[in-house]
Amino acid sequence: MYTAQGKINHDALLEEHLPAVRRQALALQVKLPSGIDLDDLIQAGTVGLLDALQRFDANAGASFSTFASQRIRGAMIDELRTRDWLPRSVRRNARAVDQCVHRLEQKLGRPAEEREIANEMGMDLEQYRQLLTDTNNGLLLPYEELVAERGEPEAGSGSPPSPFAALVDSEQREQLTAAIETLPEREKLLLALYYQEELNLKEIGAVLGVTESRVCQLHSQAVSRLRTKLVAQDA
Repeated sequence: MYTAQGKINHDALLEEHLPAVRRQALALQVKLPSGIDLDDLIQAGTVGLLDALQRFDANAGASFSTFASQRIRGAMIDELRTRDWLPRSVRRNARAVDQCVHRLEQKLGRPAEEREIANEMGMDLEQYRQLLTDTNNGLLLPYEELVAERGEPEAGSGSPPSPFAALVDSEQREQLTAAIETLPEREKLLLALYYQEELNLKEIGAVLGVTESRVCQLHSQAVSRLRTKLVAQDA
């Protein structure tokens, strides 16, 4: 991928990695609400790829493929965040669920059951499950949400993290792993199938014996439990 003068051939790299933009966009789209357009993700990812071409330093040690992949995904997620497509009412409801789950689990000393949470919120079970569906904000990886709030260094910046930053990152992952271990078994299995095995919602539903919409509800509830535990650890 170098010219006769020994310089990086940007045109060749761009052509080679454009298909990767579409692959990443497709992989991310299945985790998002249907209103998110694939072309918008591809456009954002292409901007990330172009940025990678400008910033890549062949002497830094990382391969261009790894560097570009980080920039592409980071650009797509940044695009989703800047749109702020969640209505305020949905954000309020998500916070209400988090607060309710926290109160109940503090009182019960165990993961609260759905019906208990619904009763605490003054809802019947179907109303609560619909609220979970509404607050299932895009199925972005909880760790990505966590580090975004805490200011993780920009992905693909090319500079290695400082020892302190690496320690913080390690501690955050350990906290998240510990929080996941406290989840009910079905929610723990759902997260493993989704994030580790990378099954789609339909495949997870088949494993759990539930519908895709039910998978979304269970995911939303699991993320709410994780948020409350991680916030409590920081308090």
